[in-house]
Amino acid sequence: MTDIKRLGLGTMGMNLSNAERSMETIHYALDQGITIFNTGEFYGGGESELVIGQALKGIPRDKYFLSVKFGVLPKPGGGIYGLDVKPFHVKAHLAYSMHRLGLDYIDLYQPARMDETVPVEELIGALEECVKEGYIGSIGLTQIPAQTLEKAVKIHSIHTVELEYSLACRRIETNGILEAAKNNHIDVMAFGVLAHGLLSERTFGNTVTGRSGLFTPDNICMVSDLKGIADEKNTTIEKLAQAYIYAKHPDMSILIGTTSKEHLQDSIDALSLELTSNDIQRIEKIFLPDKVQGSGMRDFVFRDGRMGLK
Repeated sequence: MTDIKRLGLGTMGMNLSNAERSMETIHYALDQGITIFNTGEFYGGGESELVIGQALKGIPRDKYFLSVKFGVLPKPGGGIYGLDVKPFHVKAHLAYSMHRLGLDYIDLYQPARMDETVPVEELIGALEECVKEGYIGSIGLTQIPAQTLEKAVKIHSIHTVELEYSLACRRIETNGILEAAKNNHIDVMAFGVLAHGLLSERTFGNTVTGRSGLFTPDNICMVSDLKGIADEKNTTIEKLAQAYIYAKHPDMSILIGTTSKEHLQDSIDALSLELTSNDIQRIEKIFLPDKVQGSGMRDFVFRDGRMGLK
């Protein structure tokens, strides 16, 4: 069985309306040995942090590792309109998160994205000051190019880089970021490992586009072919997709976002699914990168806080 510490719980869907179920899931994760919890100050307009803070109240601080993203600017009616990662504002973002979480320090703190007009060296310098003052334990980065990571590590060590990665979205295998992380001894945490719902039994019969733009007829046909391998292994597409990442990248961890302990248990079960190199080759022959239509996360860029498309 793969080490359960390679599985983290994402909490984007946790809010005050599902607080009881979400807290049960957090406690279930802790009972199963999961220690990584990932949230963002903007998840649910801060409600995710409130739920986590309540769930972790009274839990010994060394029993969990909390990762928090900051900077995304949400709109009142939903969605996002910009990004604030200005170095001067970092401590304000951090103060609000610490208050909602009820904590006096956060283990891993990271900008949700980078602003092209904010030098990464200046942002890392501001975060380094928070490390020195004891408010954060480590610095992380999210969805960044390799050259930005190389600039960052010259200022301060980076603990984790959080990247979108799945069988259907494998850009990080060719853009140099994995090599940069390995060369600098940085942990890699993958999110979106189920391709925003595409790599799921629920894909069949889906007639809508899907928020990721991946729900195309050709992609769904590939998922159908993948189901054949899952059936051979007496498992589900979801578990197979996660086991693929564990098998191909032994040093990589993954995030699963859920408010359900049953769904979380499925991800725990995927840790026990062993795949051979031949299995990996068969899976990749179905999901060749140049055959996948659409993309996962939309390629937003931020300049002076404003959001645009690449």
